[in-house]
Amino acid sequence: MEELQIEEVENAHYSSSDDDSIDRGDDGGAGEYGGFTFDMGLASMHTYLGEVEDTQRRVSFLDGGAILNLPMFYLEGVVLFPEATLPLRVIQPRFKAAVERALNQVKAPCTIGVVRVHRHPDDFSLCFASIGTTAEIRQYRRLEDGSLNVVTRGQQRFRLRRSWVDVEGAPCAEIQIIQEDLPLRTPRDAFGQLASVSSIRSLSYPASRSKKHGHGDKDNDSESMSEASFESDLSPTELRMHQSVIDSHSGYDRINDSDGESGGCEQGHQLERSHPNEPAGPSQHSIFEKWSEKEAAGLATVHQSSLGKQSPTGEGQELAPSSKHRASRMFWPHWVFRMYDSYYLAQRAADMWKEIIGAPSMEDLVKTPDLLSFYIASKIPVSESTRQELLEIDGISYRLRREIELLECFDRVRCKTCQSVIARRSDTLVMSSDGPLGAYVNPHGFVHEVMTLYKANGLALIGRPVEEYSWFPGYAWTITTCSTCESQMGWLFTATNKNLKPRSFWGIRSSQVADDLR
Repeated sequence: MEELQIEEVENAHYSSSDDDSIDRGDDGGAGEYGGFTFDMGLASMHTYLGEVEDTQRRVSFLDGGAILNLPMFYLEGVVLFPEATLPLRVIQPRFKAAVERALNQVKAPCTIGVVRVHRHPDDFSLCFASIGTTAEIRQYRRLEDGSLNVVTRGQQRFRLRRSWVDVEGAPCAEIQIIQEDLPLRTPRDAFGQLASVSSIRSLSYPASRSKKHGHGDKDNDSESMSEASFESDLSPTELRMHQSVIDSHSGYDRINDSDGESGGCEQGHQLERSHPNEPAGPSQHSIFEKWSEKEAAGLATVHQSSLGKQSPTGEGQELAPSSKHRASRMFWPHWVFRMYDSYYLAQRAADMWKEIIGAPSMEDLVKTPDLLSFYIASKIPVSESTRQELLEIDGISYRLRREIELLECFDRVRCKTCQSVIARRSDTLVMSSDGPLGAYVNPHGFVHEVMTLYKANGLALIGRPVEEYSWFPGYAWTITTCSTCESQMGWLFTATNKNLKPRSFWGIRSSQVADDLR
């Protein structure tokens, strides 16, 4: 353990009077601030497992929709996401047989399936999730007693089709890989400087109607060339969305024009009037910032219409007001596209993560919204049932929006049994380079997902500190329970070396955290 401990960081800003406190700085407790001397990389390496050998095989990703048979791990209290690390100590014969089968199988070698299992609140019977994640065995070690230490990494989500036990006792299942969608982006040049009403409406007018309103062939050709140039820059997905919206808008104009030209002009004046003083609908920010059930239902219809799956009705088809610098050139207003712009949502989620959690930085992940959505889902300090909900969400934008809601609502950590307040959001502490929540396995093979806090209330300690098999090198652990209901909440970790900072922190099991999102 001494070799794994980190010496005091030079120029660390703390004095001997604050040995029992933590200066978290501005990053939620990252190691480069305020006298924090623990190396967060040690926890993510799972050094307590000892020496493990690399399998030296990296599994290629399977096509979406692919069906295959895999050995399975059904784990209580664990939700595995793509790109997340899952350590295992394999003791039971059936799970050892599953690992052996995974190491030797030809199709998808070194791959297992991981599915969450939980107890029904009424009769405590086991319930199995229908969606799990494949895990690649990256490292393993055979111990003298026949057990295995294994380090895996999440790969792809799958749906569980059927399960059985093979002749060697290994749990197996037929799974189907979930086809993940591609990140959506607001089409380029969909919004620009405020244009005249006639210019906005001309985008949806057929050539014959443009001439009817007095536009010459030259102007019409120029408009067509401009539109063609814009469409040539779009990706196939963006082009389909753009064309479906234009078609919908064009059909709406034709319906309105059945009453004559005056009707169309009157509508144009109405749009122009509604902009500065008489909004035609709710503001962009109010709708985007607050997703009520009614708005969510309406936006789902908007999303389907924008993808060409459903034609919009005539109700509420006026353009929502936009700022004088953000006039829409497409049928739907700006805030609608942002609701499904994966890159915008990823940036917003990353900014909130930095404000609430602090570390580690996610600047690179913003460029890959799908990976960022999985990262936040795997590390957000909420209950395991809420995280299973995130795993089952199809669609990057939907998952990111749900995560933004959770980050906004997450304020207190409560005991699942008695609802006692254990800690607040501001008490979150990052003790691993993986984030504020991680999976760790104990010597008996039980995997615990643990959120780390620098302060907790209403907890009682049981027994004396133990240094052996510590998930955080240099810290001894002591079992802690809820003072009210005596449920086992987690552990208190105390430093065994005077140079380690923080001097102590708490590790709370996510399986014992209530779904409190008020």
